[in-house]
Amino acid sequence: MTHYQLLKTDSDTPIKAWTRGVQLDDSARRQLANVAQLPIIHKWVAAMPDVHWGIGATVGSVIPTRKAIIPAAVGVDIGCGMMAVRTSLTAGDLPDSLRAIRTLIERAVPHGRTHRGGKNDRGSWSRPPPQAEKAWMKLSPGYRRIIEGHPRLDRGRTYEQLGTLGTGNHFIEVCLDLEDRVWFMLHSGSRGVGNRIGMHFIKLAQKDMRQLLSNLPDKDLAYFEEGAEHFDDYIHAVDWAQRYARSNRDLMMEHLITALRQHAKLPQFTTKEMAVNCHHNYVQKEPHYGKEVYVTRKGAIRAGKGEMGIIPGSMGARSYIVRGKGSRESFESCSHGAGRVMSRNAAKRAFTVEDHAAATAGIECRKDK
Repeated sequence: MTHYQLLKTDSDTPIKAWTRGVQLDDSARRQLANVAQLPIIHKWVAAMPDVHWGIGATVGSVIPTRKAIIPAAVGVDIGCGMMAVRTSLTAGDLPDSLRAIRTLIERAVPHGRTHRGGKNDRGSWSRPPPQAEKAWMKLSPGYRRIIEGHPRLDRGRTYEQLGTLGTGNHFIEVCLDLEDRVWFMLHSGSRGVGNRIGMHFIKLAQKDMRQLLSNLPDKDLAYFEEGAEHFDDYIHAVDWAQRYARSNRDLMMEHLITALRQHAKLPQFTTKEMAVNCHHNYVQKEPHYGKEVYVTRKGAIRAGKGEMGIIPGSMGARSYIVRGKGSRESFESCSHGAGRVMSRNAAKRAFTVEDHAAATAGIECRKDK
C-alpha cells in the first residue's frame, strides 16, 4: 500500500500527495496541477500533508526541476526555517512565572517591524553587536557581488537585521519535551533582504520569459533555465540568502542563550545536548532517480535518512523533532508545520484579542492586539 494519493492532472506529470485523511482545498490542487504542466519537472510533484495555497506556488510542495529554477516557487522568505536547541534544564528548573524569561528574550532579540523598516525600525539593530559584525564579515563579499550586478537591491536594512526575528508567523519559544527537558526553538528567515532578492528575481524571470509567458499556466511560474542571462545571478543570490537565513537563526539562538544565562532564578545550563537547524523554503541541487536536479522545497523540509528536522505546531500546540526516513518518492522530504486556513486579515476579522487570550491560556505570551 502506498502512503500517498495519486492526483490526476491534464499533463503527463503526476502529483503524489501525502494527504490521506487531510483536507486538500481546490485552490491548492489547481496550483499543484499548474506546476505539473511545466516541461522542466523531473518525475513528479510531491505534496506534503500540510499543503495549502500560496503565492506563486503551493506551500507544502516539493518541486524537482531539470536545469531550471522557478523563483516564485522558492518564494520571497528565502531560507526561512527552524532552529531548536535542547538544554540541560528541566521543567523543575523554571520559575513559576515565565514573564521575566519572556521579557529577557524580547530585549535580547529585536523583533517585528516599525517605521516602514527604516532606521528606527524596532526589528533591526541600531548598533549591531559584535557577533553580528563577525557574521556579516563572512556574508558581505557575497552581498557585494549581488548588488554589483543588481544595484537596485542595495536598499533597506540588511546588515542591521542579521540576528533579528521577522514578522508574521515567525517566533521564539521556550518549550518542554515529553521528558520535561527544556528546549529553545525559533522560526525565521532572511528578513527584508531575502524578500527584496525574491521579488526582484521573480520579476526578472517574468521579463526574461515574456515571449513564452502566455504559454505558462500562471505567470508566477516563470523560470530561469541554465545558460539564461540571469540564471547564475539567481543561483548565487538565492544561495547567499539561504546562508544569511541560517546565520540569522544561529545568532538569535546565541543571543537568546546568553540572555537566559543572566536570569537570576535559572541554574547554570548547557546547550550541547542536541541542535537542529533546517530550512523549509529553499532550493538546492540533489541527485534523484539518476539525475542531478534542483529541488525546491516550498514549505517542506529535507528528510534524508537519519537527518534531523523540525515540524512546529501552531501557537501553543506541540512541535515535533523528527528524523528522516529517506523516502525516495517524496524526494526525501516531509511537511514543515502547521498550515493556515485563512489570511491574516481574515483571522483578525474572525477572532478577538479575548479569543486569543483564551486559546493561549496557561501559555506565557503577549495577549494584546
